[in-house]
Amino acid sequence: MRKFLPLLTLFTTGLCTVPANSNAQQADRFAYAITDATQLGSNWSYLRRLNLQTGEYSTVLLNGSDQNTPAYIAGKNEQAALQTDARLGTLVNSAFAGGVAAMAFDKKTNRLYYTPMLFDQLRYIDLKTMKVYFVTDKGFTGKPVKNADQGNIVTRMVITPNGTGYAITNDATQLIQFSTGKKGVTRDLGTLVDDPANKEVSIHNACTSFGGDMIAGDDGQLYVFSARNHVFRIHPETKVATHLGMITGLPEGFGVNGAAVTSDNKIVVSSALKLDYFTVDHRNWTASPFSISGTSWNSSDLASSNLLTTSAKNTNTVNFASRNPLPNSGEGTLAIFPNPVTDNKFVVQFSQLKAGNYSLLITDVMGRQVQQQTISISGEYHAQTIQLDPAAAKGIYLVKVTDGVNRNVFTTKVVIQ
Repeated sequence: MRKFLPLLTLFTTGLCTVPANSNAQQADRFAYAITDATQLGSNWSYLRRLNLQTGEYSTVLLNGSDQNTPAYIAGKNEQAALQTDARLGTLVNSAFAGGVAAMAFDKKTNRLYYTPMLFDQLRYIDLKTMKVYFVTDKGFTGKPVKNADQGNIVTRMVITPNGTGYAITNDATQLIQFSTGKKGVTRDLGTLVDDPANKEVSIHNACTSFGGDMIAGDDGQLYVFSARNHVFRIHPETKVATHLGMITGLPEGFGVNGAAVTSDNKIVVSSALKLDYFTVDHRNWTASPFSISGTSWNSSDLASSNLLTTSAKNTNTVNFASRNPLPNSGEGTLAIFPNPVTDNKFVVQFSQLKAGNYSLLITDVMGRQVQQQTISISGEYHAQTIQLDPAAAKGIYLVKVTDGVNRNVFTTKVVIQ
Protein backbone atom coordinates (compact mmCIF):
# COMPACT_ATOMS: atom_id res chain seq x y z
CA MET A 1 0.00 0.00 0.00
CA ARG A 2 2.84 2.40 0.72
CA LYS A 3 4.07 2.07 -2.86
CA PHE A 4 0.55 2.76 -4.11
CA LEU A 5 -0.08 6.01 -2.27
CA PRO A 6 2.55 8.37 -3.70
CA LEU A 7 1.80 7.44 -7.32
CA LEU A 8 -1.98 7.76 -7.30
CA THR A 9 -3.03 9.80 -4.31
CA LEU A 10 -0.38 12.49 -4.48
CA PHE A 11 -0.28 12.56 -8.31
CA THR A 12 3.30 13.68 -8.74
CA THR A 13 3.97 11.37 -11.68
CA GLY A 14 1.91 9.78 -14.42
CA LEU A 15 1.31 9.33 -18.12
CA CYS A 16 -1.11 12.23 -18.56
CA THR A 17 -0.54 14.86 -21.20
CA VAL A 18 -0.47 18.22 -19.42
CA PRO A 19 -1.24 21.44 -21.26
CA ALA A 20 1.13 23.67 -21.40
CA ASN A 21 1.47 37.90 4.97
CA SER A 22 1.13 41.36 5.43
CA ASN A 23 1.86 41.49 9.20
CA ALA A 24 5.12 39.75 10.03
CA GLN A 25 4.69 40.09 13.80
CA GLN A 26 1.55 38.00 13.75
CA ALA A 27 2.66 35.54 11.08
CA ASP A 28 3.56 31.96 11.91
CA ARG A 29 7.29 31.36 11.92
CA PHE A 30 6.74 27.65 11.42
CA ALA A 31 4.81 25.32 9.15
CA TYR A 32 3.90 21.80 10.19
CA ALA A 33 4.92 19.09 7.76
CA ILE A 34 4.07 15.44 7.10
CA THR A 35 7.13 13.35 6.23
CA ASP A 36 8.44 9.80 6.48
CA ALA A 37 11.02 8.58 8.97
CA THR A 38 13.52 8.49 6.10
CA GLN A 39 14.26 11.30 3.66
CA LEU A 40 13.04 9.60 0.51
CA GLY A 41 10.35 7.44 2.12
CA SER A 42 6.65 7.54 1.30
CA ASN A 43 5.05 6.57 4.60
CA TRP A 44 3.34 9.90 5.31
CA SER A 45 3.01 9.35 9.06
CA TYR A 46 5.61 11.53 10.78
CA LEU A 47 4.93 15.07 11.99
CA ARG A 48 7.73 17.63 11.94
CA ARG A 49 7.96 21.42 12.00
CA LEU A 50 9.66 23.55 9.36
CA ASN A 51 11.07 26.96 10.28
CA LEU A 52 9.87 29.24 7.47
CA GLN A 53 12.58 31.79 8.24
CA THR A 54 15.68 29.59 8.59
CA GLY A 55 14.60 26.55 6.58
CA GLU A 56 15.46 24.22 9.46
CA TYR A 57 13.45 21.10 10.23
CA SER A 58 12.69 19.87 13.74
CA THR A 59 12.96 16.30 14.93
CA VAL A 60 9.84 14.12 14.83
CA LEU A 61 7.04 15.64 16.91
CA LEU A 62 4.67 12.69 16.51
CA ASN A 63 5.08 9.21 15.10
CA GLY A 64 1.66 8.86 13.53
CA SER A 65 2.15 5.19 12.69
CA ASP A 66 2.57 4.15 16.32
CA GLN A 67 -0.56 2.17 17.26
CA ASN A 68 0.34 2.44 20.93
CA THR A 69 -0.33 6.19 20.93
CA PRO A 70 -3.76 6.59 22.58
CA ALA A 71 -6.52 8.44 20.71
CA TYR A 72 -9.41 10.27 22.33
CA ILE A 73 -12.95 11.10 21.27
CA ALA A 74 -13.27 14.70 20.10
CA GLY A 75 -15.18 16.80 22.63
CA LYS A 76 -14.71 14.22 25.36
CA ASN A 77 -11.94 13.18 27.70
CA GLU A 78 -12.31 9.47 27.07
CA GLN A 79 -10.21 7.17 25.00
CA ALA A 80 -11.58 6.16 21.60
CA ALA A 81 -12.61 2.55 21.13
CA LEU A 82 -10.62 0.26 18.87
CA GLN A 83 -11.37 1.04 15.22
CA THR A 84 -10.93 -1.55 12.50
CA ASP A 85 -11.15 -1.43 8.74
CA ALA A 86 -11.59 -4.39 6.42
CA ARG A 87 -8.77 -3.17 4.17
CA LEU A 88 -6.38 -1.63 6.69
CA GLY A 89 -7.01 -3.70 9.83
CA THR A 90 -6.19 -2.09 13.17
CA LEU A 91 -3.89 0.38 11.40
CA VAL A 92 -6.72 2.90 11.54
CA ASN A 93 -6.14 3.28 15.27
CA SER A 94 -2.79 4.96 14.75
CA ALA A 95 -2.92 8.73 14.45
CA PHE A 96 -1.93 8.93 10.77
CA ALA A 97 -3.43 5.62 9.66
CA GLY A 98 -2.78 4.94 5.97
CA GLY A 99 -0.86 8.18 5.53
CA VAL A 100 -1.89 11.84 5.54
CA ALA A 101 -1.86 14.35 2.67
CA ALA A 102 -4.35 16.94 3.99
CA MET A 103 -3.62 18.91 7.15
CA ALA A 104 -4.48 22.42 8.40
CA PHE A 105 -3.40 24.49 11.39
CA ASP A 106 -6.01 26.31 13.48
CA LYS A 107 -4.23 29.04 15.40
CA LYS A 108 -7.27 29.87 17.57
CA THR A 109 -7.36 26.42 19.15
CA ASN A 110 -3.69 25.52 18.58
CA ARG A 111 -4.75 22.35 16.81
CA LEU A 112 -3.70 20.52 13.68
CA TYR A 113 -6.71 19.13 11.83
CA TYR A 114 -6.29 16.39 9.25
CA THR A 115 -7.89 13.33 7.69
CA PRO A 116 -6.20 10.02 6.80
CA MET A 117 -6.13 9.34 3.07
CA LEU A 118 -7.83 5.96 3.25
CA PHE A 119 -10.07 6.36 6.30
CA ASP A 120 -13.05 8.74 6.27
CA GLN A 121 -12.62 10.54 9.56
CA LEU A 122 -11.71 14.06 10.67
CA ARG A 123 -9.02 14.10 13.36
CA TYR A 124 -6.92 16.66 15.16
CA ILE A 125 -3.85 17.02 17.37
CA ASP A 126 -3.91 19.30 20.40
CA LEU A 127 -0.46 20.86 20.01
CA LYS A 128 -0.35 21.92 23.65
CA THR A 129 -0.70 18.36 24.96
CA MET A 130 0.10 16.43 21.74
CA LYS A 131 -3.01 14.33 22.34
CA VAL A 132 -4.77 12.94 19.26
CA TYR A 133 -8.55 13.23 18.89
CA PHE A 134 -10.95 11.47 16.49
CA VAL A 135 -14.34 12.80 15.42
CA THR A 136 -16.14 9.48 15.84
CA ASP A 137 -19.83 10.40 15.55
CA LYS A 138 -19.77 10.98 11.78
CA GLY A 139 -17.72 10.47 8.67
CA PHE A 140 -15.89 13.36 7.05
CA THR A 141 -16.76 13.03 3.37
CA GLY A 142 -19.56 10.50 3.79
CA LYS A 143 -17.75 8.19 1.37
CA PRO A 144 -15.81 5.61 3.41
CA VAL A 145 -15.05 3.48 0.34
CA LYS A 146 -12.32 5.14 -1.68
CA ASN A 147 -12.53 5.07 -5.47
CA ALA A 148 -10.02 3.07 -7.48
CA ASP A 149 -8.69 6.31 -8.97
CA GLN A 150 -8.69 7.84 -5.45
CA GLY A 151 -10.71 10.77 -6.72
CA ASN A 152 -12.72 11.00 -3.48
CA ILE A 153 -9.66 11.13 -1.22
CA VAL A 154 -9.07 14.48 0.51
CA THR A 155 -5.65 15.94 -0.27
CA ARG A 156 -6.26 19.69 0.20
CA MET A 157 -7.24 21.36 3.48
CA VAL A 158 -6.99 24.82 5.09
CA ILE A 159 -8.49 26.67 8.07
CA THR A 160 -9.34 30.37 7.87
CA PRO A 161 -8.68 32.80 10.76
CA ASN A 162 -12.31 32.60 11.97
CA GLY A 163 -11.99 28.86 12.57
CA THR A 164 -13.78 27.72 9.41
CA GLY A 165 -12.06 24.84 7.68
CA TYR A 166 -12.28 23.78 4.04
CA ALA A 167 -11.24 20.53 2.39
CA ILE A 168 -11.41 19.39 -1.23
CA THR A 169 -11.35 15.90 -2.65
CA ASN A 170 -8.94 15.05 -5.45
CA ASP A 171 -11.69 15.16 -8.07
CA ALA A 172 -13.19 18.38 -6.64
CA THR A 173 -16.67 16.88 -6.43
CA GLN A 174 -16.79 17.70 -2.72
CA LEU A 175 -15.98 21.04 -1.12
CA ILE A 176 -16.31 20.27 2.58
CA GLN A 177 -16.70 22.96 5.21
CA PHE A 178 -16.04 22.21 8.88
CA SER A 179 -15.86 24.17 12.11
CA THR A 180 -13.25 23.91 14.83
CA GLY A 181 -15.61 24.88 17.66
CA LYS A 182 -17.17 22.61 20.26
CA LYS A 183 -20.02 21.47 18.00
CA GLY A 184 -17.71 20.52 15.14
CA VAL A 185 -20.23 21.02 12.32
CA THR A 186 -19.34 19.47 8.94
CA ARG A 187 -21.10 20.35 5.67
CA ASP A 188 -20.66 19.05 2.15
CA LEU A 189 -21.03 22.18 0.01
CA GLY A 190 -21.06 20.18 -3.21
CA THR A 191 -19.10 20.11 -6.45
CA LEU A 192 -16.73 22.83 -7.55
CA VAL A 193 -17.61 24.49 -10.85
CA ASP A 194 -15.09 25.44 -13.51
CA ASP A 195 -14.88 29.06 -14.53
CA PRO A 196 -15.75 29.25 -18.25
CA ALA A 197 -12.30 30.74 -18.89
CA ASN A 198 -10.58 27.56 -17.64
CA LYS A 199 -11.02 25.87 -21.03
CA GLU A 200 -9.09 22.57 -21.08
CA VAL A 201 -7.59 22.95 -17.56
CA SER A 202 -10.49 21.75 -15.43
CA ILE A 203 -10.41 21.54 -11.64
CA HIS A 204 -11.78 17.99 -12.10
CA ASN A 205 -9.04 16.77 -14.44
CA ALA A 206 -6.82 14.06 -12.93
CA CYS A 207 -3.98 14.92 -15.33
CA THR A 208 -3.74 18.55 -14.23
CA SER A 209 -5.57 19.12 -10.98
CA PHE A 210 -5.49 16.20 -8.51
CA GLY A 211 -3.40 16.24 -5.32
CA GLY A 212 -1.45 19.19 -3.94
CA ASP A 213 -2.38 21.60 -1.16
CA MET A 214 -4.48 24.66 -0.38
CA ILE A 215 -3.97 28.03 1.34
CA ALA A 216 -6.35 30.88 2.20
CA GLY A 217 -6.10 34.47 1.00
CA ASP A 218 -7.02 37.76 2.67
CA ASP A 219 -9.54 38.22 -0.15
CA GLY A 220 -11.75 35.51 1.37
CA GLN A 221 -10.87 33.01 -1.34
CA LEU A 222 -8.96 29.73 -1.39
CA TYR A 223 -5.91 28.95 -3.52
CA VAL A 224 -5.33 25.38 -4.67
CA PHE A 225 -1.96 24.12 -5.89
CA SER A 226 -2.23 20.81 -7.71
CA ALA A 227 0.44 18.11 -7.78
CA ARG A 228 0.88 18.97 -11.45
CA ASN A 229 1.76 22.55 -10.42
CA HIS A 230 -1.42 24.25 -11.62
CA VAL A 231 -2.97 27.01 -9.50
CA PHE A 232 -6.70 27.62 -9.00
CA ARG A 233 -8.59 30.28 -7.05
CA ILE A 234 -11.75 28.96 -5.34
CA HIS A 235 -14.65 31.16 -4.30
CA PRO A 236 -16.02 29.18 -1.30
CA GLU A 237 -19.50 30.66 -1.58
CA THR A 238 -20.08 30.27 -5.29
CA LYS A 239 -17.78 27.22 -5.56
CA VAL A 240 -16.35 28.55 -8.81
CA ALA A 241 -12.76 27.44 -9.55
CA THR A 242 -10.71 29.82 -11.69
CA HIS A 243 -7.48 28.58 -13.26
CA LEU A 244 -4.77 31.17 -12.59
CA GLY A 245 -1.86 29.51 -14.35
CA MET A 246 0.96 27.05 -13.85
CA ILE A 247 4.01 27.50 -11.64
CA THR A 248 7.18 28.07 -13.64
CA GLY A 249 10.79 27.58 -12.56
CA LEU A 250 10.32 24.16 -10.94
CA PRO A 251 12.63 21.29 -11.93
CA GLU A 252 11.38 18.31 -13.89
CA GLY A 253 9.64 15.78 -11.67
CA PHE A 254 8.75 18.31 -8.97
CA GLY A 255 5.06 18.28 -8.06
CA VAL A 256 3.59 20.52 -5.37
CA ASN A 257 2.23 18.56 -2.41
CA GLY A 258 2.59 21.11 0.38
CA ALA A 259 2.16 24.89 0.50
CA ALA A 260 2.54 27.47 3.28
CA VAL A 261 2.72 31.27 3.27
CA THR A 262 5.77 32.95 4.80
CA SER A 263 5.90 36.23 6.75
CA ASP A 264 7.10 38.06 3.60
CA ASN A 265 4.11 36.78 1.61
CA LYS A 266 5.92 34.13 -0.40
CA ILE A 267 4.53 30.61 -0.73
CA VAL A 268 6.87 27.80 0.30
CA VAL A 269 6.13 24.59 -1.60
CA SER A 270 7.27 21.04 -0.92
CA SER A 271 7.15 17.84 -2.94
CA ALA A 272 6.51 14.21 -2.05
CA LEU A 273 9.22 13.02 -4.45
CA LYS A 274 11.85 15.77 -4.31
CA LEU A 275 14.00 17.07 -1.48
CA ASP A 276 14.12 20.53 -3.08
CA TYR A 277 11.98 23.37 -1.70
CA PHE A 278 10.90 26.54 -3.46
CA THR A 279 9.13 29.81 -2.82
CA VAL A 280 6.45 30.93 -5.27
CA ASP A 281 5.54 34.53 -6.05
CA HIS A 282 1.76 34.78 -6.40
CA ARG A 283 2.03 37.82 -8.68
CA ASN A 284 3.48 35.78 -11.55
CA TRP A 285 3.55 32.17 -10.24
CA THR A 286 7.32 31.88 -10.64
CA ALA A 287 9.37 29.69 -8.31
CA SER A 288 12.74 30.41 -6.69
CA PRO A 289 14.87 28.02 -4.59
CA PHE A 290 14.18 27.96 -0.85
CA SER A 291 17.22 26.99 1.18
CA ILE A 292 16.83 24.14 3.69
CA SER A 293 19.26 24.30 6.61
CA GLY A 294 20.40 20.82 7.57
CA THR A 295 18.40 17.72 6.63
CA SER A 296 15.70 18.10 3.99
CA TRP A 297 12.62 15.87 3.85
CA ASN A 298 10.11 14.89 1.22
CA SER A 299 6.76 16.19 2.46
CA SER A 300 3.20 15.28 1.52
CA ASP A 301 1.73 18.40 3.16
CA LEU A 302 2.51 21.70 4.88
CA ALA A 303 0.24 23.68 7.22
CA SER A 304 0.35 27.16 8.72
CA SER A 305 -2.27 29.78 9.54
CA ASN A 306 -0.67 32.55 7.45
CA LEU A 307 -2.92 34.19 4.87
CA LEU A 308 -1.78 35.09 1.39
CA THR A 309 -1.97 38.85 0.96
CA THR A 310 -3.47 39.45 -2.46
CA SER A 311 -3.19 42.55 -4.63
CA ALA A 312 -6.90 42.62 -5.52
CA LYS A 313 -9.31 42.93 -2.63
CA ASN A 314 -12.45 40.82 -2.57
CA THR A 315 -15.56 42.59 -3.81
CA ASN A 316 -17.84 39.58 -3.19
CA THR A 317 -18.86 39.62 -6.83
CA VAL A 318 -18.17 37.19 -9.64
CA ASN A 319 -18.48 37.99 -13.31
CA PHE A 320 -20.71 35.43 -15.00
CA ALA A 321 -22.27 35.24 -18.41
CA SER A 322 -25.97 36.16 -18.28
CA ARG A 323 -25.63 37.49 -14.72
CA ASN A 324 -28.91 39.31 -14.04
CA PRO A 325 -30.33 40.91 -10.89
CA LEU A 326 -33.63 39.44 -9.83
CA PRO A 327 -36.65 41.73 -9.48
CA ASN A 328 -37.71 42.53 -5.93
CA SER A 329 -34.95 40.37 -4.47
CA GLY A 330 -32.46 42.88 -3.10
CA GLU A 331 -28.95 41.85 -4.11
CA GLY A 332 -29.99 38.42 -5.39
CA THR A 333 -28.68 37.38 -8.80
CA LEU A 334 -28.88 34.36 -11.04
CA ALA A 335 -26.32 33.44 -13.68
CA ILE A 336 -25.93 30.87 -16.41
CA PHE A 337 -22.56 29.91 -17.84
CA PRO A 338 -21.01 29.04 -20.17
CA ASN A 339 -23.14 30.61 -22.86
CA PRO A 340 -22.88 29.45 -25.64
CA VAL A 341 -23.07 25.85 -24.36
CA THR A 342 -20.45 23.64 -25.99
CA ASP A 343 -20.64 20.26 -24.21
CA ASN A 344 -24.37 19.79 -23.52
CA LYS A 345 -24.22 21.14 -20.00
CA PHE A 346 -24.25 24.47 -18.25
CA VAL A 347 -24.25 25.80 -14.70
CA VAL A 348 -27.00 27.82 -13.04
CA GLN A 349 -25.52 30.00 -10.30
CA PHE A 350 -27.89 31.25 -7.56
CA SER A 351 -26.47 34.08 -5.46
CA GLN A 352 -28.15 35.43 -2.30
CA LEU A 353 -31.56 34.00 -3.06
CA LYS A 354 -34.00 32.74 -0.48
CA ALA A 355 -33.80 29.04 0.36
CA GLY A 356 -36.45 26.86 -1.23
CA ASN A 357 -37.38 25.00 -4.39
CA TYR A 358 -37.02 26.58 -7.82
CA SER A 359 -38.22 25.19 -11.13
CA LEU A 360 -36.08 25.43 -14.26
CA LEU A 361 -37.81 25.09 -17.63
CA ILE A 362 -36.04 24.87 -21.00
CA THR A 363 -38.06 25.43 -24.18
CA ASP A 364 -37.12 25.65 -27.84
CA VAL A 365 -37.89 28.57 -30.16
CA MET A 366 -41.33 27.07 -30.86
CA GLY A 367 -42.20 27.13 -27.15
CA ARG A 368 -42.02 23.34 -26.82
CA GLN A 369 -40.76 21.98 -23.51
CA VAL A 370 -37.33 20.39 -23.80
CA GLN A 371 -36.44 19.84 -20.15
CA GLN A 372 -37.76 20.66 -16.68
CA GLN A 373 -35.95 20.32 -13.38
CA THR A 374 -36.49 21.23 -9.72
CA ILE A 375 -33.55 22.82 -7.93
CA SER A 376 -33.46 22.97 -4.13
CA ILE A 377 -31.56 25.92 -2.64
CA SER A 378 -30.49 25.63 1.01
CA GLY A 379 -28.06 28.55 1.26
CA GLU A 380 -27.33 31.97 -0.16
CA TYR A 381 -25.03 30.53 -2.82
CA HIS A 382 -25.73 27.48 -4.93
CA ALA A 383 -24.35 26.17 -8.23
CA GLN A 384 -26.38 23.58 -10.15
CA THR A 385 -25.08 21.76 -13.22
CA ILE A 386 -27.76 21.14 -15.85
CA GLN A 387 -27.05 18.18 -18.13
CA LEU A 388 -28.82 18.39 -21.47
CA ASP A 389 -29.86 15.50 -23.64
CA PRO A 390 -26.91 14.73 -25.96
CA ALA A 391 -29.45 14.50 -28.79
CA ALA A 392 -30.58 18.10 -28.29
CA ALA A 393 -30.39 20.03 -31.54
CA LYS A 394 -28.05 22.98 -31.85
CA GLY A 395 -29.72 26.34 -31.66
CA ILE A 396 -31.29 28.91 -29.35
CA TYR A 397 -33.27 27.88 -26.28
CA LEU A 398 -35.15 29.81 -23.60
CA VAL A 399 -34.34 29.12 -19.94
CA LYS A 400 -36.93 30.19 -17.38
CA VAL A 401 -36.64 29.90 -13.60
CA THR A 402 -39.63 30.23 -11.26
CA ASP A 403 -39.80 30.18 -7.48
CA GLY A 404 -41.91 28.03 -5.15
CA VAL A 405 -45.08 30.03 -5.83
CA ASN A 406 -44.57 29.94 -9.60
CA ARG A 407 -43.32 33.52 -9.90
CA ASN A 408 -40.90 34.13 -12.75
CA VAL A 409 -37.53 35.16 -11.29
CA PHE A 410 -35.24 34.74 -14.29
CA THR A 411 -35.45 34.31 -18.06
CA THR A 412 -32.63 34.21 -20.57
CA LYS A 413 -31.61 32.68 -23.87
CA VAL A 414 -28.84 30.12 -24.24
CA VAL A 415 -27.14 28.98 -27.42
CA ILE A 416 -26.29 25.30 -27.78
CA GLN A 417 -23.40 24.72 -30.15
